[in-house]
Amino acid sequence: MLLRSLWRSAIDGWASPGALEQVAAARRLLDAGADRDDLALLARAIAYEAVFATVDELDCGADVNVSGVDAGWVVVESGEDGSPTGRFLSGLHEDLLTMDPSGQDGADLWQ
Repeated sequence: MLLRSLWRSAIDGWASPGALEQVAAARRLLDAGADRDDLALLARAIAYEAVFATVDELDCGADVNVSGVDAGWVVVESGEDGSPTGRFLSGLHEDLLTMDPSGQDGADLWQ
């Protein structure tokens, strides 16, 4: 559910009407004649990379670039009431592409 939600909001949200116009730089590019579909594709590809990097970091469970720190993190599923179910979510970065609602596994992001 987390990955589907991230794909829908953080990645595909950039293709929604008015989304690009909320970013001043994108609005300037559109006003200068840039192709809206190309800009939306660029924004979606960048968003995918950011989401992937985030879930990959979550999957690591700790900052691998810092030594001597005895703390880390885990992603745990929760029930409807918000209490943890005890089920750890791992390998999120491995499954991100399969959550593409278009069924293309993100292939359109690199065209």
